[in-house]
Amino acid sequence: MKKQTEIQLDFEIDKLTKSIENAISGESFLTEITEITSTEKGIIKNADWVFDWKSEIGEKTKSVFKLNTVENPKIIQGLISLTDKGDHIFMDLIESAKFNKGKNKLYNGVAGNLVAFACKVSFEKSYDGIVSFIAKTQLISHYEQTLGAKRFAGNRMFIDTKEAKILVKQYYKDFKL
Repeated sequence: MKKQTEIQLDFEIDKLTKSIENAISGESFLTEITEITSTEKGIIKNADWVFDWKSEIGEKTKSVFKLNTVENPKIIQGLISLTDKGDHIFMDLIESAKFNKGKNKLYNGVAGNLVAFACKVSFEKSYDGIVSFIAKTQLISHYEQTLGAKRFAGNRMFIDTKEAKILVKQYYKDFKL
């Protein structure tokens, strides 16, 4: 069995929005998050991403999801890889598209939207919204402040029920908690 390398996540929560919003105009766009199947992995161009998402999609224990705007479903705004741990959801990877990073990004709220989705999946599976991940050391306080995440061992962090409810309500107004 192949040994899994622990990846420390370094996503930035730029802003918690209602979906995603244009960084210049502030205009909000409806989004949808759908799973990418192994037959669809050709839509991911490795040059557009830091992580090897094609490999991630091929992992049987992981589910990879893409975030798109409803108006333009062919353009991927961000990706997230999740593992069902049986009592919580683990975020293996999360990444905003190249054009949604840095000071000249197109959209705000991509990473927040993806994290809220992970919490929603956790609620749907009756895991009380609990999501865990491994953070880069320099971003631990950022996740504590922006997501309400808590540290439980080294770089391991989790989002507890109370904070997960806040995130899910932010992005999924119609979701029943």
